[in-house]
Amino acid sequence: MTGLFEGLDPIGEGLFQAIELILTLDPAVMEITVRSLIITFSAVLLGSLISLPIGAAIAFKEFPGRKSVINLVQTLYAVPTVVVGLVVFLFIRRTGPFGTLGLLFTPGGMVIGQTILVLPIIIGLTISALIAVDTTIRDTIISLGATKVQFFFSVLKEARFAIVAAVAMAFGRAISEVGAAIIIGGNIQASSFWSSTRILTTAITLETGRGDISLSIALGIILLSIALVVNIIMNFVQQR
Repeated sequence: MTGLFEGLDPIGEGLFQAIELILTLDPAVMEITVRSLIITFSAVLLGSLISLPIGAAIAFKEFPGRKSVINLVQTLYAVPTVVVGLVVFLFIRRTGPFGTLGLLFTPGGMVIGQTILVLPIIIGLTISALIAVDTTIRDTIISLGATKVQFFFSVLKEARFAIVAAVAMAFGRAISEVGAAIIIGGNIQASSFWSSTRILTTAITLETGRGDISLSIALGIILLSIALVVNIIMNFVQQR
């Protein structure tokens, strides 16, 4: 049994060192965490602004192939992050259609990749949330003479808890992905904060490969803590 647990010693030591890094607000750990949050919040905000109107249009408009579109969106929930990273890479690489924008290996390019990643989740769950709103409520809003914009925001308000859950789920998907971040960002640690592309997931991959278990565990604990905080906020909003 002793031999069985010998290999776990570095994990215990790494865990204590990780807690020390977090409690002392280690500059390297804090920088990576802040950059991860900025990129993910930007992607989820941009994704929400794009997805909510599209989700509403699909939910309330009847058109040929509507069910197929919904099935396609739901299928894309599980699209591999490396595939998203590869597609974005092909568009923004130096010889790609948007190569002149200089987005490859930048936080901006990573925001684009994460935005594309969360679009199907927010669109699909928005459709489900809006369709679930009672038809009596929708008919009442229309009978009161609401414009299309007023109707949209009124129904959105009725479905706000489910939509908050959709956004929270998208946040979790974005902040935990690693494939697209490495392909688009390159996991670069530069002298400037805004020129660096190292985030929590890519740093964990790198430091584990280097054998720096304590830093990897510290970053992992922070990643789990962020997910926990988002879940707590989501539950709080849903219970109001």
